[in-house]
Formats: sequence, C-alpha cells, structure tokens
Amino acid sequence: MLDIAPSQQAAAWLGSFARALEAGDIEAVANLFVEDCYWRDLLTFTWNIKTMEGRAAIRDMLVATLATARPLRWSLTGEASVDDGIIEAWFSFETVVARGEGILRLKDGRCRSLFTAMSELKGFEEQKGPARPLGIRHKADPDRETWAEARAREARDLGVREQPYCLVIGGGQGGIMLGARLRQLGVPAIIIEKNARAGDSWRNRYRSLVLHDPVWYDHLPYIPFPENWPVFTPKDKMGDWLEMYARVMELNYWVATKCVSAAYDEAEKAWTVIVDRVGQRITLKPKHIVFATGAYGPPRQISLPGAEAFKGEILHSSQYSSGEKFRGKRVAVIGAASSGHDVSVDLWEAGAMVTMVQRSPTTVVKSDTLMEVGFEIFSEKALARGITTDKADMIVASTPFALVPKGQRALYDIIRERDADFYKRLSDSGFALDFGEDETGLLMKAYRTGSGFYIDVGACELIINGQIAVRSGVGIKSLTPSGILFDDSSELAVDAIISCTGYRSMNETVAAIVSREVADRVGPCWGLGSGVRGDPGPWQGELRNMWKPTAQEALGFHGGNLALSRFYSKFVALQLKARMEGIATPVYGEPSNAGR
Repeated sequence: MLDIAPSQQAAAWLGSFARALEAGDIEAVANLFVEDCYWRDLLTFTWNIKTMEGRAAIRDMLVATLATARPLRWSLTGEASVDDGIIEAWFSFETVVARGEGILRLKDGRCRSLFTAMSELKGFEEQKGPARPLGIRHKADPDRETWAEARAREARDLGVREQPYCLVIGGGQGGIMLGARLRQLGVPAIIIEKNARAGDSWRNRYRSLVLHDPVWYDHLPYIPFPENWPVFTPKDKMGDWLEMYARVMELNYWVATKCVSAAYDEAEKAWTVIVDRVGQRITLKPKHIVFATGAYGPPRQISLPGAEAFKGEILHSSQYSSGEKFRGKRVAVIGAASSGHDVSVDLWEAGAMVTMVQRSPTTVVKSDTLMEVGFEIFSEKALARGITTDKADMIVASTPFALVPKGQRALYDIIRERDADFYKRLSDSGFALDFGEDETGLLMKAYRTGSGFYIDVGACELIINGQIAVRSGVGIKSLTPSGILFDDSSELAVDAIISCTGYRSMNETVAAIVSREVADRVGPCWGLGSGVRGDPGPWQGELRNMWKPTAQEALGFHGGNLALSRFYSKFVALQLKARMEGIATPVYGEPSNAGR
C-alpha cells in the first residue's frame, strides 16, 4: 500500500474509517490508528474542544458519542501531500446536525493524528456569499422600515423589551469578534464595554504599543485588513479598526457599561445580570454569559514590602499610558516580558533613566527571525501558495497540543543558531535568557503561562548598549523611601516604579461579578497542565476553560490574541446557536476543573 499515491492512500484510509463508523465497529475504528495517536475534535463528535490521546481514549469517546453524532459523507477535498513519510489530507464530512471539515495524517498506513471541526449547523447556515441577504424588497410599501429604522428599533428594544440570548462581558477584540459571529448566526447578543468607545482597550494602553504579530496573523472574521495595512499595527490604528468593525458588523455594543453582578437561576435556566450603563442600573436576563475580558484577567499586583514608605509613584502597567511625566526621572520597571520591554522603551524615548528589574529569565526572539521562520504560513508567500488565513488557522489547530513542543524545540534550535551572536551580546549585558524549562521557546510559554517572553522590536539593542540598565538574578528585599533594596544589600535609587507583572486568570473576574464559589468551581483559565512552573498539572490536552463548556452551566470564556479570538469565536458562537435553537448538544468530557 505504501507504493500507492498519497491521495489514494488517504482515500482508502478515509473509506475504511467511514465504513467502520457507519457499522458502529469501534474496535475497527481504533485499529485504523497507530498506538501513539491523537484525535482533536472541535464540537462535531464531542460538543466540546477536546483531544483524545491514544486508542483507548478514542474508543471511549466513540462509545459515548457515535450514536448521537451519526457521521456520514466522508470525502477528501483536494490532493493529499506527503512530508517526511507523513501523508496529510483534508476532508469534509457531516453529522446528523452539522457539516464539518478536517485534516488527517497517516504514518505507515495508519492515522497518527485526526482533526475534526464543525463548519456549520444544518438549517442554520450563515447568510453569506451566494446566500447573502437581498437587503431590500423591490416594491412600494407605505409601511416600509428602512435599514436605519430597523437598526434603531433593535438597539432601542434589545435589553429592554427583548432580552439577549447571550451577554458578552468585555468589548475588546475577543468580545467584538464573538459578537460578529453571533450576529451572523442570528443569536441576539449584547456586548458590554466599560470604556467610552469601542477600541479604547487598545487606545488607552501606553503610547508606543504596536502589535508584535504580523498582519496576516491578525485578521478579524469577515472583514480582513486591507492590502495596504502595515505589517505591525499601532495600538490607536487597531482601536479605530475595532470601532469601525463593531459599527459595520451592526453589533449591539453598549459602551460605558460595567457589569455589577450576575446570578444564575438553575430552575429558570437564565442569568439575572445587573449592569451600570452610563450611570443607569439595568437588569438583563440572558440565557448565557461569556466573559471576554481580555487574554487573561485582572492585573496581577505583587507584594512589595515597604511600599508604604516609598516616596515615589508605583503603577501597574495597566495604569501606565506615557513616559512623558517621567522625563528626567529614574524609573524601575519590574518585569522583563513583553510589557516590561515595551514600557522600558517608551520611558527611554521620553527621556527617563530606566532600569529593568528582571525577576526570572525571559525567552526573547527577534521579530524578523520569527517572521521568517515562525510565521511562515501567515505571510504573503503563504498566500501566494494558496494558504489563506482560514487555511493556516486550520493547519495550526490540527496539531494536538501534545505534539507542539517537539516542533517548537526544533524551531528554537534553528533560531538560537541563527541569532547566536545576538543572544551572546544580550546575555553579556546581564540579561537572563532562557527558552523554557524544556527548551520549547516562546509559543509554549504563551500557551502554558501567557508570560515570560518578548518578541524583540527594539528594546534589546538598548539593553545591549546599556541605555536600559538591567538588574537580574537578585530578588527585591523591600522598598525604601528612595528606591529598591535588593537581597544582596545593594540599593537602586528611583523616583517611580512600574510593575509589569502581568494579569491573573479570567476566573478572578468571575469571582468579582458572580461569586467566589462559582469562580473556584470553574477554576483557572489558560494553561495546558504541562507541569512547568506556573502551569500545574494534571495534563489537560487543551487550554483550560477556553471556548468550551465550563463547570458552571451557561457560563463561558472567550479570549486570546487576535488569531485565537478569530478562530475560536466561531466555535463559541456555534455552541450558543445550537443551544438557542434547541439542538441537542451532549458534551463529552469533564470540565477543565473537574475533580480538582
């Protein structure tokens, strides 16, 4: 069989797989996989975001889901490819309620990894492309309601005369993208945002903030950035784009609105949510709430003994907007990840004397290097080869998290060799470098802890040249009236301290709005359970609590960077649409915090 063309091998395997599923022969299905196998499913079988690792896990999943899913019409889409002995092929299929697509990878005739993802719900497809709405009836009508009148009526009634099915708490990039997906699926939703304008979550950050990820990686659903958009987006430009997007996508977006409290009624199967909208208390009764309050959660404030004695100013990076008022002053930046570097550069540009206090080693990658070797499938070259953003998203999602470290370790071997001189000069400057506990680099740190990394867009040369000083390898003992006293008895005199110490889990936002009990039941968000510092086990196989059912009924989380928000907003929206329409959605797999 190994002499047969890749597409024929893939078609033969897919045919055997489909026949075994149709016959309900779960043992035959399992035997089509290698021992060390993975099946990652986004909703189609599990109504969950879940990876089954090993034949036994696949058997267990199919025993629980096959009779309900009733998959059929499996078919290859396009030609298979082969790389290093692994055959890869794309396919489409259906379940009783949905259409799906996926990617299979074969090794020696058996499946090494399978990826299945829901594309759309049957009978509830998005009205786009050939199915786009007409937008007007071509006839005279004295009772005609114009588009503007209909939008005004909807905005006036939703939340007053009519209740939203879903309330999205947080109107940044994640909330806006989820709102757009829900809008296209006809799910009534309100997005609430505490700031005065859509996009302010970007505008209100420090003045020099620019996206470190390239434009091809950062598109929003339905409306990609135009072809003249810069590779790296400045924060205010991003804010304007989000504001435009929310308006053009016709989102019901409430600005200057804070969520005061939320309580779930188990009998009524609805939430009672109190919001403060421009000073007016309003009660909403959504069936579902989604927290989209940022990639992580509230700011993480660290304890600084002696803070009450310090005569200068102490700020968290979330409160920092500009270095202008620190011109000519001595400033310590506590933290050496992305925000720590960006704030340090902004302060230096404003004329401050900056010392970065590095509490633990940082993974650093040069931006141009990462663009060339790390974002290869999100690029103009990829587009020229037919790899669209949607296709690149699927390629990334098709790799089980358990297999990502091996590839990242190999990638960072290349990066370290390519930029060896850069790393030596940075290390010689006193800056502590690492590439993760298992040498897997930036991406795995992002997935595991969301911290401890920096894509270099200029700060490192300032550090190497001594224009930004670094104190590393020594802990903070206490603050003094005039500065910072370190464990080695040395003291740094400063006029201000900026804590770039990151953010807490999103479930802490739940604690403040719903209850501590619910927050603890749900458990922390993010991380894979890898066992590294900051990401305790047990192994999850997926990001904790993200984009899927949680231990609290009718409560979900949506977040991540622009790319993750773009991709997974679709699956959050499909879950909500199915439940709104009364489609059975039996969830396979326990919530992230089950049993802990």
